[in-house]
Amino acid sequence: MTAALPAREAIRADVARALEEDVGSGDLTTALVPASAVAEAEVVAREEAVLCGAAWLEEAFRQLDGTVEVRWLRADGDRVAPGTALCRVRGPARALLTGERTALNFLQLLAGTATEVRRFADAVAGTGVEILDTRKTVPGLRAAQRYAVRCGGGSNHRGGLYDAYLIKENHIQACGGIARAVALARARAAGTPVTVEVEGLEQMEAAIAGGADVVLLDNFDPAGVRAAVDQAAGRAALEVSGSVDLAGVRELAAAGVDRISVGALTKHVRALDLSMRFTRTA
Repeated sequence: MTAALPAREAIRADVARALEEDVGSGDLTTALVPASAVAEAEVVAREEAVLCGAAWLEEAFRQLDGTVEVRWLRADGDRVAPGTALCRVRGPARALLTGERTALNFLQLLAGTATEVRRFADAVAGTGVEILDTRKTVPGLRAAQRYAVRCGGGSNHRGGLYDAYLIKENHIQACGGIARAVALARARAAGTPVTVEVEGLEQMEAAIAGGADVVLLDNFDPAGVRAAVDQAAGRAALEVSGSVDLAGVRELAAAGVDRISVGALTKHVRALDLSMRFTRTA
């Protein structure tokens, strides 16, 4: 599938930070390699994956040496089998050696995110339910991980605290109740989406009555979700979140909600097993 990349400057900044912390004052070991040496390498998936992060890998080598060439054999969003060659890289051996870990760190993290999202999206296929991410992202890499979510077949929740209201338990208490919190949101920024997180059916009714666009059912079990869907009767979009896992997501989706948000997609990420091996040096 095709997903829009983050801004090029954001990718450049991600990579620059990563290279700065890794390379520091210089790559001591790679300095042993002749400056004239040229190498070719291949990046291979060691396990089933959804590829993601090509732009970050390219940027890592670009920042080290603009003459490095990357030829992709697969594209972001592609499902790949173990043993699949993802890309071939050619350029000064020093640049390839110095950039290898930073390039693979991005590719492994983002492919890991995309692969996990694809598992959830596959699990709810045919139900019409959207799988969403949350703000539980790796600090500083939210735009990158949100891109990976899209590559995996998921959708993005609000980008941050600035672009939508999500009124939760502490907001409700601090504002003096659900109705008042929603009314304040409407008065302050009419047209901005308002989601209210609820912990029971009584709160759900208050959120719907107050005019919330989305009611987020927090930590509802499947029976509770079914009861909420019946009671809401289409008066507001319903989202499920909290302790959602792969084993139970299909049952929640089948209950009739519109969206399921899963923090684990971007928080509990396991880096995929990818490797880069030199195939030729000269």
